[in-house]
Amino acid sequence: MGLLSGNKLIVGYELGNEYCQISYAVSAESDVETLSQVAGEEVYDIPTVLCKRYGANQWFYGREAVRQAEEGQGILVKNLWNLALDGELIVVDGESYDPISLMALFFKRSLGLLSQVGSPEKLAALMITCAVLDRRIVEVLYRMVDSIHLKRDRVTFQSYMESYYNYMLHQPEELWVYMSVMFEFRGDDIRVYQMECNRNTTPIVVIIKTEELSRFSERGILKQEMILKGCGREEALDKAFLKLAERMCKDSRVRSVYLIGDGFKGEWMKESLRYLCRGRRVFQGNNLFGKGACHSLQERMQATDSGKNHVFLGADKLKANIGMEVLNRGESTYCALLDAGVNWYEAQQTVELYVQDGNEILLAVTPLIGKQTKTIRVVLESFPTSITRVRLHLYMEGENILVVEAEDLGFGEFRYPSGRVWKEEVELL
Repeated sequence: MGLLSGNKLIVGYELGNEYCQISYAVSAESDVETLSQVAGEEVYDIPTVLCKRYGANQWFYGREAVRQAEEGQGILVKNLWNLALDGELIVVDGESYDPISLMALFFKRSLGLLSQVGSPEKLAALMITCAVLDRRIVEVLYRMVDSIHLKRDRVTFQSYMESYYNYMLHQPEELWVYMSVMFEFRGDDIRVYQMECNRNTTPIVVIIKTEELSRFSERGILKQEMILKGCGREEALDKAFLKLAERMCKDSRVRSVYLIGDGFKGEWMKESLRYLCRGRRVFQGNNLFGKGACHSLQERMQATDSGKNHVFLGADKLKANIGMEVLNRGESTYCALLDAGVNWYEAQQTVELYVQDGNEILLAVTPLIGKQTKTIRVVLESFPTSITRVRLHLYMEGENILVVEAEDLGFGEFRYPSGRVWKEEVELL
């Protein structure tokens, strides 16, 4: 993606099973805003639901879908994102529907909200961020994008973790220079993100660790607090969250804390909030991920990258550089193949090279942190003894599994290609 010309919409789309949000900017340098569902208020959530009117092919989405269902006008379809990932046909009002098509319908309708700030035709780039990413999720996302005729080269994806990282890079450095912690409290669940910068590496490696506490607000600890100390539910919740906060923020390097999600609404945080505010900056909001996705696109579109001194190594990132030594005009040189820091499911490379004097391909794997460079030997069984041109294709099957494919291309008129392909899976770290 290159520099923007004129006012173009850059959109960060937070995709969740319960709700979605849309953040946007009109240039690579402008502030990022989030679309509100209620004028003059910070109501960002768009319920991820559709409602089909009884007996008619008429669909409503978001808050209007909820209203129509509550008034008895139609059937509410919830959990659209999870249904799309499952892929099984669903029956609504006696008819079968492809859940990915329904998810795509919601996606298209919700993007129509951009007409509040500009023409949808001016969409320059879209970043979809969701809780996790893998090959299945990326496949479904691309089907959604294709079904509404968005060009793939304008759409990218990233996880909530990476959106958190991109958001933090656009905050004052003192807030994240060592450690930052974010609590996401939705429904009964709390997910904790701990962002840490390893300043002993070049570039600085940023790692985010996560921990999920399912049904936190219904855990036995609340009942224990209520029974043993005779307190009400809100006071028990405050005490339970205080214990969690003390465990996650005990490191003195934690400079900032972010509280996001509907679970933090109300006045129940008293002891826990007093603890968090001791020597730390504390922020509360609800649109961090969408803004982070938008900031990520802005970085890609600018000539300079404010995050160039940092590399994020999340769970979906390739954590090592992969290359090989080759002869170029008689001199040994290093050929980079896959770079650390890219999404493992997007990491791939195809090169053509000549192999002589043996049947091995040697790959150098250099982890960014923690380990020394190691050599991976890929043996091509029954490989021709003479010099041969090979098409080498590398891609990842998982966070740590590299697939190496080598195709025999022959050697001009001296030896015709056999078409044989060698394939091997190797563990990187």
